[in-house]
Amino acid sequence: MMVLSLFDRFSTATHWLLASGIFALTLTALLLLKALAARQLERLRALHDYGFLAYLRELVSSTRISFLVAVAVLAGLTQLALPDRNQKWLQYAFVIIFVLQAALWGNRALSVWLDRSFQSHKASNPSGVTHLLVVGLVLRILLWVVALLMVLDNLGFNITTLVASLGIGGVAVALAVQNILGDLFSSVSIALDKPFVIGDFIVVGNYMGTVEYVGLKTTRLRSLGGEQIIISNTELLKERIRNYKRMEERRVAFQFGIAYETEVEDVERVPGLVREIVLGSGELVRFDRAHFMAYGESALQFEVVYFMLTDNFNKYMDVQQKINLGILRELRRHGIAFARPTRVVHMAEYARTGDANVSGARSLPAQAAGPAPEMLRHGRRQ
Repeated sequence: MMVLSLFDRFSTATHWLLASGIFALTLTALLLLKALAARQLERLRALHDYGFLAYLRELVSSTRISFLVAVAVLAGLTQLALPDRNQKWLQYAFVIIFVLQAALWGNRALSVWLDRSFQSHKASNPSGVTHLLVVGLVLRILLWVVALLMVLDNLGFNITTLVASLGIGGVAVALAVQNILGDLFSSVSIALDKPFVIGDFIVVGNYMGTVEYVGLKTTRLRSLGGEQIIISNTELLKERIRNYKRMEERRVAFQFGIAYETEVEDVERVPGLVREIVLGSGELVRFDRAHFMAYGESALQFEVVYFMLTDNFNKYMDVQQKINLGILRELRRHGIAFARPTRVVHMAEYARTGDANVSGARSLPAQAAGPAPEMLRHGRRQ
């Protein structure tokens, strides 16, 4: 019996020595592997700064010593026959350390993604930085909640009741702050879909202005009058948004009328004159058409259509002014008159007798009587 007891003690000591050796070798190998990986990644970054290398560097640097020690301890314990109770507690400890380490890896990867997104949005869309902060916060909360639930589940807790309680509580909170959450998700939708960015000139319903700020709850416009217009993000997305900053070219259509007394030859000449005026108004103009469109109530109506190859409103107005002056100049040079609303009043019987009570004659107010009777006798226009 004494020999067997000594043999058991020797065997146990041997197993402990073997477990200690495996632990030491495993921990040393893991530390060397981490240092080597970090050095190689830094060398590769100096040669080629690929995007995925940033993720790998953060994963290596965020690997905790406690995790490496836990892996080494687990490797060494494979040589020992421990009681079931001790193995169970060791398993719990390892699960906790592994889940926390996985959460740290995910948190670092998320940080790298947010940093790279910040840099890309800083110049093109500064408002996107605010939304990325919200997205990052939400993703981090979800990451650590999932990690906590996994730890509790592996420790033997019944998380079904906990998840149900969180669900009921979440519904209650969501109902209480549904307006705020609606604006929050609308701001995230604006950040992801990008219907507009800061600096764009937009029209929303009856409001128009330049986007100055896109926040978590509201969007702020600077109107043409100078005042600031603050619109809820939820209400903003319910309206149809017209973004003039993204207009590649502007279609311009306008009309003018000339007098009915204009000769037919002059009427035929007008579309060609307008075409030459529009084509000569600048390189940013593309002529489309000019037509004698219709017989108006008091004018021969013409319609002109051209395209501005820029979204700049001031340049458009400069070109339109140049075209208007050109049309005015050319029509006057050719003796073509613009139409004005006119009315012809025939008062032949009144002009002959001078009696306002003659049957069939119309009685007009003094201010509408117009020129002298001798002018009306000849059918002159007023």
